[in-house]
Amino acid sequence: MLSNLKVIELASVLAGPDVGMFFAELGAKVIKIENKLTGGDVTRQWKSANEDKNSTVSAYFSSVNWNKEYLFLDLSDNNDRKQVYNLIKKSDIIIANFKSGDAVKLEMDYITLKKINPTLIYGEINGFGSATNRAAYDVVLQAETGFMSMNGTPESGPIKMPIAFIDILAAHQLKEGLLLALLKKEKTGLGAFIEVSLYDTAISSLKNQATNWLMNNLIPQPIGSLHPNIAPYGETFKTKDHKLLVLAIGNDRHFKLLLSVIKATHLITDKRYANNQLRVQNRTQLAADLKPFFELKTKKELMSQFLAQNIPVGAINNLSEVFENESAKNLILEEVIDGVNTKRIKTAIFKISD
Repeated sequence: MLSNLKVIELASVLAGPDVGMFFAELGAKVIKIENKLTGGDVTRQWKSANEDKNSTVSAYFSSVNWNKEYLFLDLSDNNDRKQVYNLIKKSDIIIANFKSGDAVKLEMDYITLKKINPTLIYGEINGFGSATNRAAYDVVLQAETGFMSMNGTPESGPIKMPIAFIDILAAHQLKEGLLLALLKKEKTGLGAFIEVSLYDTAISSLKNQATNWLMNNLIPQPIGSLHPNIAPYGETFKTKDHKLLVLAIGNDRHFKLLLSVIKATHLITDKRYANNQLRVQNRTQLAADLKPFFELKTKKELMSQFLAQNIPVGAINNLSEVFENESAKNLILEEVIDGVNTKRIKTAIFKISD
């Protein structure tokens, strides 16, 4: 869809490159500029213990870099900078995530580049806003914007999410801004500057938890997977073959169907569980009453019955189990980079039809 678009990626790590890969998936020509003095994007070296230490590519790097052209340059060098300027003259979009002040120092800021290409669209991701040079790492943002305080259990204490979720959300914000800027350019011929901070992204993503505080002065507490207003919702149960299932029972009809499937029908008339509010009040005892029935059947047996009745229950899968599913396999993109067969998940997963 964007085969005539040219994108220059002056970004590293996760959020910026994720945006670049989005455009690459839609057919744009994406040229990633990497610092030749430091061995390129730092994530090339973010390797797990079982990866080849001599390889120039890591799985982490591969996750957000696909179908790009890689140029190793030194932006502080006049000749290298001129090479980038020549690319920018015929480009549509710049994606950048420089530390505060570095874009101006390297003469890669929007005001400078706009003189080279007046219709340029420049997308910038920063940490805590352009007014500060504070280092911004995802775990720090998760801590300071409330996510870690809500995540985990009373026993575990605060826990970060297992992916750099705020970086990913910031990438989505920048994609939206860039697409709107492209629409504006199509209509007016004018370029644009789009700025997204990780901090603003995180705050905007608090959604109903923020509203709970803003309207009711309610500070969310870490309760694991449990839902404060619904039960049994988030409770997990072990099956006969030691697999884990999680419930998402949101109404009385589903609750009765659940009890019928697991053959715990005597609980249907238990006054402690007559409605959702009572189930929330008595959720600890309810979980104890349900536990033995899940242990009588295997994961496959239970899930088959739950799905047949359209009861909202999910199997807790590890990633090996996730990618046994053909639907998940269909979202994998493969590419050989520097002799390494790399794999990652698509970023553009929407479907558009006439």
